[in-house]
Amino acid sequence: MSQTIAFFDFDGTITTKDTLLEFIKFSKGRFRFYTGFLLNGPWLIALKLKLVSNQAAKERILTWFFRGTRLPAFQETCNRFAAEVIPTLIRPKALKEIETLRQKGAIVVIVSASPENWIKPWADSLSIELIATRLQVTDDSLTGRINERNCHGEEKVARITQVYRLTDYLHISAYGDSSGDRPMLQLAQTAFYKPFR
Repeated sequence: MSQTIAFFDFDGTITTKDTLLEFIKFSKGRFRFYTGFLLNGPWLIALKLKLVSNQAAKERILTWFFRGTRLPAFQETCNRFAAEVIPTLIRPKALKEIETLRQKGAIVVIVSASPENWIKPWADSLSIELIATRLQVTDDSLTGRINERNCHGEEKVARITQVYRLTDYLHISAYGDSSGDRPMLQLAQTAFYKPFR
């Protein structure tokens, strides 16, 4: 048996806003952001009505904004976003909780449906482990599609159990803020829903 492990959703739990939306604004500008979402409005309505999956809607948006983007240029923008914008979105109470857990020897893991490209630089700066959505790359360019499955809902549990043998830990805690986090919260002995609002 080992120490405590704590799983944190990122968008809305650790942060105050959805980082995918903020990243699109940061990288494309507000005019292109609002134009893109207006033109893709039917897909977003279909998502709300559960007529299309979360993954299908996300891939539609990623394709619209980033298909054909060269990975080095994309990652450079992600690194700047992680350094300049993410710190302004972090909930102080969430950061304090993470620091407290780590001081007690817990392993802290972010589990996010957002792409790993901009979360990882921030997580690495705090030595926090990360499981997140991976973007598909072909010929060193983004295709707009997700590699395998969007890290959302039951996929969060699948990805966690691929990486960690949960029976090795004395205590599991989880933190989330949406229906997409509920399967992950059900893994934990101690679950926190919207704890930092």
